[in-house]
Amino acid sequence: MSAVDIAFHGLRHMIASGRLGAGEKFPSETALLSELGVSRGSLREAVRMLSALGVIESRHGSGTYVSQLRPEEIMGSLALTVDLLPLSGLLDMYELRGVLESHTAAQAAARISPEQTAELFDLVEAMEAAADPEIAPELDAQFHALIDRISGNPTLTVLLGVFRARSRAYQLFALPEGAEIRRVSDHGHRTIFNAIVLHDPAAASAAAASHVAQTVEWLRFYQPAVRTP
Repeated sequence: MSAVDIAFHGLRHMIASGRLGAGEKFPSETALLSELGVSRGSLREAVRMLSALGVIESRHGSGTYVSQLRPEEIMGSLALTVDLLPLSGLLDMYELRGVLESHTAAQAAARISPEQTAELFDLVEAMEAAADPEIAPELDAQFHALIDRISGNPTLTVLLGVFRARSRAYQLFALPEGAEIRRVSDHGHRTIFNAIVLHDPAAASAAAASHVAQTVEWLRFYQPAVRTP
């Protein structure tokens, strides 16, 4: 195990063991160097790594602190790795996405308000009317993100947003078959919407699962190239 690994896991253990809680300050750098037995460079690299994961906060002139350890913020850091997945890895992850989107759709069907119904309806209408293939994927993402928010679990909202962001790198709508893919996709969105506004969790869950499964089928069949910025 490298010195950076020793420092990384040592700092991590201080949090996981309950020695340090959310928002608490780490011992001084001198004390950490003595306890962990690593160099200053290794310790600072470990701190940077944990900062990237949303676990540690370095405050200039004050020291190093445990973050608030909010689940949604830590889930958001998954984008650092999920964004690197090739299509094969993304498809493996879609099984989890299907389960989670079924759950959020069911929860949304039980909880949606009249104001949220109007907002979701506007997105469905905008998706169906969008002529620009650049706009359609953005509206698609907004539609699903709104359902996630209505479901009431911010951690799931962030996690599904991470999955969805990587999915959008593979532009199905830009394929020669994109118009037909969009037609079927829009129909899927409309089916999900109808089930949610009818407050039918079972139908909403099934519609969301079918929608994700259809996307997986398209991705496997067409194997679109990743879109570069």
